[in-house]
Amino acid sequence: MNVIDVKIRERRITARFREEQIDLHARQFCVVESDGDVEVAKVKSEPYSWQEELPPEEELFVLRKADKDDLDIVRNNRAMEREAYRVALEKIRSRDLPMALSAVERTLDGKKMRFFFTAENRIDFRELVKDLAAIYRTRIEMRQIGVRDRSKKIGGYGICGQELCCSRFLQKFDPITIRMAKEQNLALNPTKISGLCGRLMCCLVYEVKDYLDAKREFPPAGTSVETSEGMGVIANMNYVKNTVNVRLEENQMIECRLDDLKILSDKK
Repeated sequence: MNVIDVKIRERRITARFREEQIDLHARQFCVVESDGDVEVAKVKSEPYSWQEELPPEEELFVLRKADKDDLDIVRNNRAMEREAYRVALEKIRSRDLPMALSAVERTLDGKKMRFFFTAENRIDFRELVKDLAAIYRTRIEMRQIGVRDRSKKIGGYGICGQELCCSRFLQKFDPITIRMAKEQNLALNPTKISGLCGRLMCCLVYEVKDYLDAKREFPPAGTSVETSEGMGVIANMNYVKNTVNVRLEENQMIECRLDDLKILSDKK
């Protein structure tokens, strides 16, 4: 089975060819079908053979190449989405609904508009849907999403200076815990380890396995060791530099490579 990686707005997913393979290459545009909706997607890879027995996670199929008319419709839809966002905000404020609008999406054929929002509790938005349907004369869907999905749709830049991982390449969110930050010896300052969404940064999961593997090669903190400058106790480790900080008997702290230490006794 041949597949191709495509990006629909902020989502990068794997699409199948419904019947026969279409001549598509990276950086081109195609029309895809997902859950009955038709969208324009950007091709992110060359076609390749799917090696696993199971099909891709989503029922997404490539229908054809996108032509100039399709791209013109996309541009018109984007302009309408910006206007619909402004209108929806006004309606939300006038009805005093406790919800934060995140994004608006209109399908390629114009038969559906989706309004994404976040809220702490469930919202009765039936009257809001009626207002929007009366204006745009199409099917209106209201979708409540989480704060991570909100950041994925809005986009932005992290403290690393890079575009947010969720809006750039992540296809799904992995569970992230504070223990992952501890394993990497990171300062447990919420402002340092939290993303724009206010939750723990997705990148905490990228290297935690490497830190756990490296930790097995190091003696634990509190281990007595002999260094070139005298006896001491391991205070902490730097897994990236492959060094440890040793507190000498004079309470002096020195940095040593692991290979330069002689282990005297395990941690008590």
